Amino acid sequence: MKKRPNRSWAALLTPLALAALGAPLLYSPSGTFVPASSPAALPASTDNWGLSFQTEGACPVGNATAEQLAQYDAYFLGDTTQKVIYLTFDCGYENGYTEQILDALKKHQAPAAFFVVGNMIETAPDIIRRMAEEGHIVGNHTFHHPDMSKISDQAAFKKELDDLSALYKETTGRDLPNYYRPPQGKYNEENLKQAQALGYKTVLWSLAYVDWYVDNQPTAEQAYAKLLPRIHDGAVVLLHSTSRTNAEILDDLLTKWEDMGYTFASLDQLPPCGGA
Repeated sequence: MKKRPNRSWAALLTPLALAALGAPLLYSPSGTFVPASSPAALPASTDNWGLSFQTEGACPVGNATAEQLAQYDAYFLGDTTQKVIYLTFDCGYENGYTEQILDALKKHQAPAAFFVVGNMIETAPDIIRRMAEEGHIVGNHTFHHPDMSKISDQAAFKKELDDLSALYKETTGRDLPNYYRPPQGKYNEENLKQAQALGYKTVLWSLAYVDWYVDNQPTAEQAYAKLLPRIHDGAVVLLHSTSRTNAEILDDLLTKWEDMGYTFASLDQLPPCGGA
């Protein structure tokens, strides 16, 4: 029986700024929009990960560069010299679609990373075990899915990651791979340092679309209109496992990307930071 999140938890999924999905302006938590071309210094205060897609088929411009992120073992792109895609899924809870997603990945022999929270492990342990058994990375999306940019205390930051890691070990008997994705894409320079100090690589993304409203899902055509022209070499793709559309189109989407000459790689195959 699937467990839907309460309204307060679900509210955390939706504030991802539309700019983070490719709008030409980037959203800041102060409620203002700033040009995507603003100076790309890493923010000292709260920020949302944001992208601007300027040329079809080319890597987007982020509100921090790959080089700036690299100093903290953080990524939003993989190997941009190869036609390779890194598939990642954010998993807040089980909505009945993750096994269909796993089936499509297995059919295409495509590795993926699933960034999970505590609720997902607690309510769908068999699916979590299947992810690991089929060779996928299970990454740390924190235990409670808070705004981590508001947590300045290293001990509190560490507890969110450690509690998730311990639950994963208890559930699977395996160590959780050291990949971290900040909830809602909210991060700041201190957060990147905190994660790095704990041995984590922070994984953002270079392609996503509005797929998380479970009661207002995009059509297949709407999904393809975002995901096909914006794909690019070294793309780190973010999809949500709660999406019915994603489950329904994934097999065909992977085929379309393969027909465009792309292959799929694990986050374990990311180039050294700054090497792409």
